[in-house]
Amino acid sequence: MRRQLNTVYVTTEGAWLHKDGANLVMEVDKEVKRRLPVHMLEGVVCFGRVLVSPPLLGYCAEQGICVSYLTPNGKFLARVEGPVSGNVLLRREQYRASDDETRCCAIARNLLAGKIHNQRAVVGRALRDYEFDEPVHTTLQQTQKLLMRSIDKLPHKTRLDGLRGLEGEAAQRYFESFSHFIRHEHPMMRFSGRNRRPPRDAVNALLSLFYTLLTHDCRSALETVGLDPAVGFLHRDRPGRPSLALDLAEELRPLLGDRLALSLINRKQVNEHSFRCLDNGAVLLSEDARKTVLVAYQERKQEELKHAFLDEKVPIGLLPYLQSQLLARHLRGDMDAYPPFLWK
Repeated sequence: MRRQLNTVYVTTEGAWLHKDGANLVMEVDKEVKRRLPVHMLEGVVCFGRVLVSPPLLGYCAEQGICVSYLTPNGKFLARVEGPVSGNVLLRREQYRASDDETRCCAIARNLLAGKIHNQRAVVGRALRDYEFDEPVHTTLQQTQKLLMRSIDKLPHKTRLDGLRGLEGEAAQRYFESFSHFIRHEHPMMRFSGRNRRPPRDAVNALLSLFYTLLTHDCRSALETVGLDPAVGFLHRDRPGRPSLALDLAEELRPLLGDRLALSLINRKQVNEHSFRCLDNGAVLLSEDARKTVLVAYQERKQEELKHAFLDEKVPIGLLPYLQSQLLARHLRGDMDAYPPFLWK
C-alpha cells in the first residue's frame, strides 16, 4: 500500500521557506524554526503572507510536491505544481464518461450514496448522546429515516439534475438537525444553517476550513492516480473549479469535516474566544485556533478505520487516494461500478 506522506501547513505571517540540500527550512525573522526532509512531504500549504524561494518551488515541482497558497482565512488562491502526470488514455476515458449522462449519473449516484450514508453515520453517533432526551432523540431518528429515504430514491433518478436536487434535499434535512449535534452552550457556537462566502458563524467558519483542506487532499490524490481534478461527474464544470475533487470530497466530508468539527467544539478545543467577527458579518478563526484545527486535522488523518470495500484497516489520510484509485479502476473498465466509501 502507498505510504502516507505529510502535508506541511505554514500559518506564520512573514515566514520564509527555502531549500537546504534535500530539506525544507522555515525561517521567521532570520531564525530557523523548522527543518524537514522533503522526501517525507506530499504538499505544502501556505496561509497568508508566506514567502517561498524559487529554488524550493522548482525542487518541489520536480519531486511532485504541490505548493498551495490560501488566504489567512483559508480561501484557496493558487497552487504551484510540476508537469501533469498520468495516463492520457485514462483521462480521455474520464472525459468520455463525463460527457455521457448515463455513465455520469451512475458515478454521481454512488458518490451521493456514500455521502448520505456517511451523514447518517454522523446522526447515529449523535443519537447516542441524546439517548435519554426523548424529544431530540425522536427528531434525530426522523432525520435518519429521511436520509435513508433519500438513499432509496437514488436508483430512480436517471438525470443529473434530479440527483443534484435529491442531494440538496438530503443536505437540507441533515443540516436542519446539525444544531442538535453541538453541546457547546455559548451563543457564539450556535448553528442555524449552512452558509459560506463568507461564513457568518463560528461553526460554518470551521466547516469551511475543513472542506477546503479536504478538497486540497482530494485534488492531490486524483492527480497522483492520473485523473483530471477539473472534470467531474456530480459538480458542473466551471473554469477554475476542481469539480472532480469536489465530487470526491462529498463522501468524505462527514468524516473529515463535520464529525471532526463537532469533536473540536464539543470538547471545547475551540470556543467562543477562537473566532473573531468582522464588520461585514464574516466570522473567522483566530491564528492560534487555526493552528489547533490544523493539528487536529493531521492527527485525524493518522487514525485508522476499516475500509468496507477493501476489507482492511487503512489510515484515514489515505482515503482520498484509495477512492481515487477505485474511481480510476472503474473508468478503465476493471470494475463494473465505483464503490463509495461507507463509514461504519
